Amino acid sequence: MSHLTDPRRVADVFKILPAQLWQDAVRNGTFTGSADDVRDGFIHLSTADQVPGTLAKYFREQPNLLLIAFASRDFGPLLKWEPSRGGALFPHVYGSIPIELALWQKPLPLGADGMPVFTKELS
Repeated sequence: MSHLTDPRRVADVFKILPAQLWQDAVRNGTFTGSADDVRDGFIHLSTADQVPGTLAKYFREQPNLLLIAFASRDFGPLLKWEPSRGGALFPHVYGSIPIELALWQKPLPLGADGMPVFTKELS
């Protein structure tokens, strides 16, 4: 069994991004990051508990977003847990992400208040 079909692969880290960026990554076979990721030198991810705060802080009023799920164990040493908002440890990937590491993708529609709708059922 390859690690990609391993049932222990659990969605525990997530990337929020415009659908077009993910479509470009699928065409290229790898996600190299958003403009913010490139600027910061790593790809920003969030845990399920961190997703609502990330959406509120960075993605209000942004349509056509996707939530992409990954298993943190798949990143090996490329993933670092580093302090960010309020000292919480956030997952950061130092390198590109092969698209085949994605476990699933789901749309994040905008609610009436302009906030992308995220529920625990999505994670």
